[in-house]
Amino acid sequence: MLHRFRFILIVLSVLALAACGEKVVKRVSEPASSLQQLTVNADGSWKVALRLQNFSSMPMRFDDVALKLSVGDAEAGTLSAKPGVSIGGASADVIELQLQPAAQARLIVADALASNHTLAYTLEGSVSATPEEKKQRTFQINNRSTLNHAPGLPGVLR
Repeated sequence: MLHRFRFILIVLSVLALAACGEKVVKRVSEPASSLQQLTVNADGSWKVALRLQNFSSMPMRFDDVALKLSVGDAEAGTLSAKPGVSIGGASADVIELQLQPAAQARLIVADALASNHTLAYTLEGSVSATPEEKKQRTFQINNRSTLNHAPGLPGVLR
């Protein structure tokens, strides 16, 4: 009888310890966005490759993007999209957008391409994303970075 009691006590202890084991922690972290590439089209419009980075530990569906793009000191325009793309945890994806930039922004980009120098840019606005099995959230984005001329690719900054 005492032997059976010990056995049951050991089994219950092992089960209790197993229940305390590591569980997958699901964290929602703010996503980030940046320009992966900016291509100047023949008509003066831009094709923008926008990188959406999911820093969460779970997949998120990116539903809405509204980001004001500035190059140098000039406002270029607003990048707006409803990509509906799902990005896995700690992963990224790229969406392509078209933009008719403001005249001053066109001149700044043309100068950066012609003189082969770095182009500073700013993205400000919001990205709405829905974490797996959760409610949609809107995240504020404020990113400053630079692009450089892509060697061998005329009209392309990366």
